[in-house]
Amino acid sequence: MKLAAVPSAMATMLAALLLLAPVLVGCSSTSQGTKTYAEGTTYTGEFKNGLPNGQGTMTWSDGTTYTGGWKDGERNGQGTMTVVNGDTYTGEWKDSKFNGQGTETDADGTTYIGAFKDGKPNGQGTATFPDGDTYTGEFKDDKFNGQGTYTYADGSTYTGEFKDDKYNGQGTYTYANGDTYTGAYKDDERNGQGTYTFPDGTKRTGEWKDGKLVP
Repeated sequence: MKLAAVPSAMATMLAALLLLAPVLVGCSSTSQGTKTYAEGTTYTGEFKNGLPNGQGTMTWSDGTTYTGGWKDGERNGQGTMTVVNGDTYTGEWKDSKFNGQGTETDADGTTYIGAFKDGKPNGQGTATFPDGDTYTGEFKDDKFNGQGTYTYADGSTYTGEFKDDKYNGQGTYTYANGDTYTGAYKDDERNGQGTYTFPDGTKRTGEWKDGKLVP
């Protein structure tokens, strides 16, 4: 019952953000125009006091682009970033990091829709994976943490507590064949008190360890 951690291109995306040159020259107090940097990066949009302010588009030399809001040279407000490998993020930004509500789509088809903080999923959100699995619930630092529901492509589901991408705490696993287990989990395994129920109503209740009922 291992869970796939959320594949994330955030490190790649945020690394691209660091390529912005620190100061613009030759711009009036408030203006609109295009600035080309020595390394080939260009910015087209609104300026204030020599820095991007307002709406604008930055295009890096590798083809990565950002279009959206700027404040004092940092990405702030609504914006979309597209990395050359096909990864995208659309949503809220603060100080050049994903902050607030947004959507990240990786080139492999993985998507995350929900809350971000400091460039990572934090808060409520939904991750959808290429194999059809989905997770809806709480995130902390890009991992499943708190209450959530993981739904597998075969129809099996787990609803309950997560810690660091694993079942930890109280939860209910419903298998595709109709079997259910409700009780305690530790590191993805049935551990502690719990009840396993078969489709015909037969139950096995007691103490579990590493996925097995203790005799």
